[in-house]
Amino acid sequence: MIVVLIISLALFAVGCAKKTVDKSEEVKPPVQQEVKVEQPAPPAPAAPEKPKEEAKVETPAPVPSLEDAMKAFEDKNIYFDFDKYSLQSEAKDVLKQKAEFLKTHSNITIQIEGHCDERGTTEYNLALGERRAKVAQDYMVSLGVAKERISTISYGEEKPVDPGHNEEAWSKNRRDHFVIVNK
Repeated sequence: MIVVLIISLALFAVGCAKKTVDKSEEVKPPVQQEVKVEQPAPPAPAAPEKPKEEAKVETPAPVPSLEDAMKAFEDKNIYFDFDKYSLQSEAKDVLKQKAEFLKTHSNITIQIEGHCDERGTTEYNLALGERRAKVAQDYMVSLGVAKERISTISYGEEKPVDPGHNEEAWSKNRRDHFVIVNK
C-alpha cells in the first residue's frame, strides 16, 4: 500500500509541475474594432396633401366609322396551304369576325375572291380558287350569314398580290380576298 501511495504522490507532483509558457503562445487581449452605429435618417417631411380630384368619367373609345370598318373588313384576307382549300384555325377566326360584321350590317353584300399561286395549270388554279372561296362562304353561312349575301369568284393565279417566284410570294398569293359589293 505504501508503494501505491508513493506512486500516487509522484504522479501528482509531475502533473502539477509548473508549465513554462512560450512567448509566442501568450494570449493577447482581443483587438477592439470600432463599431459605427448609424443614426436613423430624420423622417421626410410630409408631402402636402393633394386636392382631391373629381371622379374621372371614362369616355369610351371612339367607334370607327362605317367606312373605316368596311376598309378593315376588305383588308383582312385568309390564307391557305399549298394545293389545299381547308380552313386553318386562324382563317376561321377571321371569318368569325367577318360574319359578325355582316350580321351587324345586314344591308352589306360581299364577294369572296379565291386566289392561287402561279404553280399549276390555269384550269387547275381556277378550280382550286373556286373551292377556296366556296369553303369560306360555307363557313360564314354556318355562322349565320345568309348565303344570298355572299357571292364567290375565282381568279386562280391571275391576280397575284406578290409577283415574286418563291415560297414567300406564293404563300401571300394563296388567299381569299373579301370585297364589299353593296353597301
